[in-house]
Amino acid sequence: MRLSEIFKPQFVIPDLKAHDKKGVLEELLEIITGQERSLNKGTLLQVLLERERLGSTGIGDGVALPHGKLRGLDNLLLSFGRCIDGLDFDSIDEQPAYLFFLLLAPENSAGMHLKSLAKISRMLKDGNLRQRLMRAKSREEIYKIIIDKDEEF
Repeated sequence: MRLSEIFKPQFVIPDLKAHDKKGVLEELLEIITGQERSLNKGTLLQVLLERERLGSTGIGDGVALPHGKLRGLDNLLLSFGRCIDGLDFDSIDEQPAYLFFLLLAPENSAGMHLKSLAKISRMLKDGNLRQRLMRAKSREEIYKIIIDKDEEF
């Protein structure tokens, strides 16, 4: 599966305003629920916060991959946000997170959900990609960098 199937340019936030984990999740959900009006932001936020209580999705190297499964969702959805100054996301390396990919999946989609998380994680192991995402000047440039990198996999 290609990320372009679940990720749209309008699901990119080049400059997150949040100052904490909950705020990041709210902003990343806002752009999805703004487009997918059948989704309830409050319910999605609870799913994500419950997942975070199990263990932080801050995977280190300035990256966080918050994710959750939701009953009634028909397909995977992905949003991205960048926090130029970084913020505490309880990452495993105890460093600030700057790049956030939020993945929402249907409740019964374990295979696709895990494959998508693994793909994004592999992509972000590339330090050059992380630097390019941090230097990108626009939503469109960020989207293109992500989609072009996905084509390599």
